[in-house]
Amino acid sequence: MLSMEEKSIYHYPIYCFIVFIVLTTLITLIGNGLNQPHTSLAQQQQPQVNLTSTEQQHLLDGISFQIDNVTFSHHMATVNGTQIHYIIGGHGDPVVLLHGWPETWYSWHIVMPALAKNYTVIAPDLPGLGDSSKPLTGYDGKTVAAIIHRLVTQLGFNTIFLVGHDIGTQVAYSYAAAHPTEVRKLVVMELTIPGFAPAGRMPIWWAVFHQTPDIPEALVQGKEMMYLSWFFHNLPFNPAAITQTDINEYVSHYSSPGGLHAGFEYYRAFPQDAIQNQNYSKTKLTMPVLALGGAFIPALGGNITMPSIIYGMKILAQNVQGITVPNSGHFIPEEQPKFVIDQLFKFFGNSTNGDK
Repeated sequence: MLSMEEKSIYHYPIYCFIVFIVLTTLITLIGNGLNQPHTSLAQQQQPQVNLTSTEQQHLLDGISFQIDNVTFSHHMATVNGTQIHYIIGGHGDPVVLLHGWPETWYSWHIVMPALAKNYTVIAPDLPGLGDSSKPLTGYDGKTVAAIIHRLVTQLGFNTIFLVGHDIGTQVAYSYAAAHPTEVRKLVVMELTIPGFAPAGRMPIWWAVFHQTPDIPEALVQGKEMMYLSWFFHNLPFNPAAITQTDINEYVSHYSSPGGLHAGFEYYRAFPQDAIQNQNYSKTKLTMPVLALGGAFIPALGGNITMPSIIYGMKILAQNVQGITVPNSGHFIPEEQPKFVIDQLFKFFGNSTNGDK
């Protein structure tokens, strides 16, 4: 049963109304001037995918490409009725990387080559995002984790190292809670776990706004570049770490049909996630957990003394190592990739043989 304080985090009508008014005004006044044309890196690397077309899905499947002289390949898999796009490369024990919002598998592109030298790296686009298909519903952690688990099983792996960032952290936690013997070690980054926010913490405005039915889609559609760029400019410690080319890559996917809706649906699932998390919390995770939080996020007032991901995971797991990442904001894998790589190698340990 959620307390009144926990419920208030996800049901806040007056605050939501204020957010609605402010965003309506801002988007109306300045949206047209900032909605500029862009060229997508995805257009350069791969054919654009209309996921209602089986033929175009097949065009994407199996295409190889290189990042820093390391070969990866695109693949499509049908999982529980959903088409999941994923990137795979490297050799060794499997590491599954789950991205956040408003991003895609590409958020891991800097850390993937180093990891692939010792691990089999699997980076899916979460359901509804990137080049994965876009169901209308089913974006709660338990449902999405079941899809990712099925994908891992179809690829022939039994136990994995699991890494999540932002909404990918919710999926990773749900996966680990539902299949605790199949996650060797868990890494989570940058999320206030639904239902486990620090006492007294006000909800962030975009979490409330995104949960509002239909209105976010109506206001942001056609202005995706302006809206999403705000997050990439205001959540990092060093905004230059995410280039305009990177932003173009993300915007190209979230501006595709159904992209905005799917992204917002992850936020609309937060109240359901909170209930699921309360049930999962009855049994604490026993595998080692590494929780990483950014030390400085401008949009949240600057210095972060206790990252909410560390706070939440210390409630949900028995063996938690929490690190506040210096010189990083929200987008840790892109802002501090070397730090992330070093921490993952240290936490996972070297491996050379895939665990199937």
